[in-house]
Amino acid sequence: MRRPLDSTLSPHVRGMMTSPAVRIADRCDAMRARGDNVYKLVLGQSPFPIPDRMVDALRVAAAEKEYLPAQGLPALRRAIAAHVERRLGVDRTGEDVLVGPGSKELVFLLQIAFNGDLLIPTPAWVSYVPQARVLGREVVMLPTRREDQYLLRPDDLAAVCERGGDRPRLLVLNYPSNPTGLTYRADELRELARVAQKHGVLLLADEIYAELHHKGQHASIARWYPEGTILSTGISKWLGAGGWRLGAFVFPQELRGLLDAMACVASETYTSTSAPVQHAAVVAFEGGEDIDRYLQQVRRVLAALGRWSARRLVAAGIDCAQPVGAFYVFPDFGGVGGAMRARGITTSTGLCEALLDETGVALLPGSVFGRPEEELTARLAYVDFDGARALSAVSVIPREQPLDETFLRRHCARVVEAVERIVGWVRR
Repeated sequence: MRRPLDSTLSPHVRGMMTSPAVRIADRCDAMRARGDNVYKLVLGQSPFPIPDRMVDALRVAAAEKEYLPAQGLPALRRAIAAHVERRLGVDRTGEDVLVGPGSKELVFLLQIAFNGDLLIPTPAWVSYVPQARVLGREVVMLPTRREDQYLLRPDDLAAVCERGGDRPRLLVLNYPSNPTGLTYRADELRELARVAQKHGVLLLADEIYAELHHKGQHASIARWYPEGTILSTGISKWLGAGGWRLGAFVFPQELRGLLDAMACVASETYTSTSAPVQHAAVVAFEGGEDIDRYLQQVRRVLAALGRWSARRLVAAGIDCAQPVGAFYVFPDFGGVGGAMRARGITTSTGLCEALLDETGVALLPGSVFGRPEEELTARLAYVDFDGARALSAVSVIPREQPLDETFLRRHCARVVEAVERIVGWVRR
């Protein structure tokens, strides 16, 4: 007699669904295939092209076919360590670096190798918690407050540590933040580091958006807690190479045992990261004037578009902090909650479904980032525009000249139209 499929599944994956961002992005693609006009503001994928020198390096490396070490190509690891020291002021060597097929995979390997609880401030990137649940790992959610710009406060971290016993803990800090586009100041990081250090909490500083701080002023918490902080980086966000699937973790020497354990798991799972991509990525982390120029232009466009989007939403009664990094804003529709309830909208999921159905604008509900379902929040990824065209246009505008609304309407038109549709829908 054939058993029901559910009975053969691990209880940790039973009922699990595809990542919400991927699922809704697929729905958008299906709608577009039917001819619907959909504004796809759900998937956190850079709209900008990969720098030419990286693409050329990949062509040259296309014939590289050998398996590389599980820890990663030595030349790439050295380049990443040098990048971290140059950009973040954190002293590391190539031996401290573990390369993987995307930082997402490395987060999963870390959860396999680490024995302890996971502390996650909310709102949080959508895959941290599902990964933990796949492994049956204990997760402690740390709610943050809108008035604190959704940043974890040291007192809240201390309170969790003081009532939780001596069990090992790993705190995940993602900043600039997906989903809010907000980040920590140096003094805030220093105080969080002090609390984590006092209680022996390890940190995963997920700094995948570090280079997309709109003013180029990202500070790493590893400067104040070097012995207990693992840095996460990659090429998906700041260099537009999400599909290349390459990320890296940078460890302090004090956590070398954790690095070695993750490398062992890597050797028994994916073996090694794509050889051509690793060879080509050396160029990215070595940097140069062309990479610096590319980043300056990317930041200008994202900063201008993020500020404009937030201001336009606020003018419509929607609470929305101006982003300082990445390419997200996190609007809260609670201020127009009465109008939403009058339409039968009482949850963030219902809010986003109604927006998509009635305006063609696709956002992700705040609930998938760990916020309460009744909180009418959503993530807006302002990426639905032609990044190559925007870069070409901004390259001829003097650096001291602000990018105005005319520029945004001409070169980021779909995002502008999407925000205008949201505003019109709210005011209807």
